Amino acid sequence: QVQLVESGGGLVQVGGSLRLSCAASGRTFSNYAMGWFRQAPGKEREFVAAIKWSGGGTYYADSVKGRFTISRDNAKNTVYLQMNSLKPEDTAVYYCAGRDHRVVLTAPSEYEYWGQGTQVTVSS
Repeated sequence: QVQLVESGGGLVQVGGSLRLSCAASGRTFSNYAMGWFRQAPGKEREFVAAIKWSGGGTYYADSVKGRFTISRDNAKNTVYLQMNSLKPEDTAVYYCAGRDHRVVLTAPSEYEYWGQGTQVTVSS
């Protein structure tokens, strides 16, 4: 069993930045592909970014490419999402997810473990 706990969400103005963290406990974190997803009210959960188990491969949704950066520190069992140039449409609950897998995963159904989510609100 793996537990994932997100932190770092909050209220920020348009153009601002936030860094989300996802701390993992339980199994061997370094074996896990990790991802970030978000869900706005009335919308389906959507992919934001993903990172390979080794950190050597990353993938982003077109809507965040060039603004968001996913990274991981396997020594700290933590994955990060640095969010810059935030827009009102980035407002959502952000979730991290993980699965013991060797490749980048981008679909919610591919992930086994989920955090409880952290709210990000971008005000205009």
